[in-house]
This record gives sequence, structure tokens and C-alpha cells, in this order.
Amino acid sequence: MKLRLITLAFISVFFLTAASAKKKTTAPVNDRQQWVELCYRIAAPVLENMSKGELQKNMQLELSPTWDGRDKRVAYMETFGRLMAGISPWLALPDDDTEEGKMRKQMREWAVLAYKNAVDPDSPDFLLWETKSTQRLVDAAYIAESFLRAPEATWQLLDETTQKRYIERFQRLKIVRPAYNNWLLFRGLIEAFLMSVGEDADQYVLTVASNKINEWYLSDGWYSDGYEFALDYYNAYVIHPMYIEMLEVLNKHHFWTPISTKLAIKRMQRFNVFMERLISPEGTYPAFGRSVVYRMGAFQTLAMAAWKYGLPEGMSNGQVRSALTAVMNNMFKVEGNFNEKGFLQLGFAGHQPDLSNYYTNNGSLYMTSLVFMPLGLPADHPFWKDAAEPWTSQKAWSGQPFPIDGHHSLRSE
Repeated sequence: MKLRLITLAFISVFFLTAASAKKKTTAPVNDRQQWVELCYRIAAPVLENMSKGELQKNMQLELSPTWDGRDKRVAYMETFGRLMAGISPWLALPDDDTEEGKMRKQMREWAVLAYKNAVDPDSPDFLLWETKSTQRLVDAAYIAESFLRAPEATWQLLDETTQKRYIERFQRLKIVRPAYNNWLLFRGLIEAFLMSVGEDADQYVLTVASNKINEWYLSDGWYSDGYEFALDYYNAYVIHPMYIEMLEVLNKHHFWTPISTKLAIKRMQRFNVFMERLISPEGTYPAFGRSVVYRMGAFQTLAMAAWKYGLPEGMSNGQVRSALTAVMNNMFKVEGNFNEKGFLQLGFAGHQPDLSNYYTNNGSLYMTSLVFMPLGLPADHPFWKDAAEPWTSQKAWSGQPFPIDGHHSLRSE
């Protein structure tokens, strides 16, 4: 009898343990936690090192096999500017005692020190503000964008000396001649930032940028990148977000623009319809066009809409969150995205150096951080709390009803 009782107890413990393990493995996945953990994994090596003035010492640079010979130190400005443009909305959330809150507070503290070191001539991490390479204009614009997106967690936390140094550095960039394409927005956004903090802004530059981008609008949510249309993701990487943010500042300061911010947002939302439908039922998207190594940066416009403007009509929080999470998981589960020190490596999904363009280094890849803007929404926001839903291509390829699509010009108000 005693042996029987022991046997029954053993069996009970076995099945209870097995049931517990099964319950653990089938528990619902917390999408926000996955986003936070990936965001922290990408950002921490950059900001922890840069807060100590050790980024340029410890970051392993990787240059494109077709590198054009420009000063490779531009990589550090690319790393910092692009990262901060993506994560600054998250850093603006109030502190709390959650595990995420502790991570966010640490990240904000590192970021403030990193911002200071970036413009401190005595810091080993003083960025390459003075160089013949025009690339500094690009990533100075992403730093300015991080200030515009979450001033309370970035600009307003900087001491007066550091703020003056940024203004001085931004002013000196007026000598950089931008390419006649999306680069007009880099000049324009920096000037818009200067306007936003009460500094003199080049009104001619702002007029040219706001007019030319509008003239390059084609239809159906797509802008041409200069005179020729390029089928790539630069409408997401640069054009829609920076145009909207520039227009917001100009409209706020009663500076005439050819279109309103409202119309620019409508155009972006139309573009977002395409971007959401490009996500396959399996959670992948096509790697076409240049700069595909920017990874999740291709979805900056969807992320920006979710964070600040709301999603396009007929598109739910549950479907967009689920779709982006699926892509994120598929992309970053591949080995080779990170090197041994935790910095990003050249590639689309994994380590694929030959996909990089002549201007690409692994600092460029921090454009992927632009997808993290929805982390700026509190954890109880519907974007995070609404139930998961199938996205459009999942509905389409499983015989479920899905919204019909059609042409939208959006050329005028």
C-alpha cells in the first residue's frame, strides 16, 4: 500500500509538472515585452558605451564591400541619430516600477549623457560634425528629429551649454549642399527644428523643401525621390515622416506651405495601406530597392501613424501590431543580425554584407529603430491591449473578407 501511494504521488507530480510546463509554453505572448526586449538589445550597446564616451572605442565598424571611401567616422553619427529618432517617444513615458520602466529610465539616463558627449569637443565620442562628407547632414537631421518627436525626454533634459552646442552645429550645416532629392528634407528638418526653438531658420531652404517635395508627389500615397521615381522604401525611411514633421513646425509658426499637414498625413495613410498589405501571411515582406539593410525601418510610417496619428480607416490596432510583431520575429530570429559585442551587422535578415550599398556601414542599420515609435504609447493603450487580429494578406489568402482597395489621388485638399 505504501509503495502504491508513493507511485501515485509520483505520477501526480509528473502530470502536474507536465501540465504546468505545457501551460507555460502555450501562454499568450506579450507583444510589447518582445518589442521592449528587442529595442533594449539594439539600443543598450550604443547608449551605454556612448554615455561613457566609449562608443567610438568599442563599436566594431563594418563597411559595405563597395564602400566609397568617405570618412568612416560618420558611422557613429548614423548610429546615434537614427537610434534616437526611433526610441525617443518611448523614453518620454513617465517612470514606473515595472521591469520595462527600469529599462526605460536607464536608457534615458544614458541617452542624455550620450547627447552631451556627441557635441562636446573634449569627449572621445564627439561626433563628426566637421568633415568634407555631406553624410553628416543626413544624420544631424535624425538627431533633430529625435528632439522634435519627444522634446521632454531629449532636448529639454539637456543643459544650456549642450543645447547651445547643438544649435551652433546645426547652424554650421547651412554650408552643406544637399542632393536634389529626399535630401532636401534633411536641410528642411534641421531648419524647422531651429525654428521650433526660437532660432533663426533659413526661410528659403524651408520654402524650397516644402514646395519641391509636394511637386514630387505622384499619386496614391507615393512621392518621387527627385525627378525620377524609385520603387524602394524611401517614402518610409525619409519622405513621409520628415515632410509631415517639417510641415507641423511650419504650420505652427504660420509659415506658408503648399499643402497642409492634414493632407500630408492623408497621403502617408494611403501609403500605409500599401505597406500593411505588403506583409505576407507568414509575416515577411519583399526585399526590393536600395537600402533594404535598414530592416524594420521600412515600416516607419505605420509605426508613426500608430504612435501619433492613428491608423488608416479600416485598419485595426490588433492587425497592425500582430503583423509588425510577426515581421520583427521572423527577421531577428535569424542568426547573424548582431556581432559578438551586440552591435548590428550588415544584412536584411542575418549577416548579408553584399546587400549593402556603397554608402552603407553598420551604423546605417540603426534605421531599424524607427519601428519602435509605438512604444511611446502607454502599455494600456489599445495598440497594445486590443486582441490580435489577422492582417490583410492573412485574410486574403485564407478566404476571409478583406477591404477592397482603389486609387486615391490626394493631390489637393
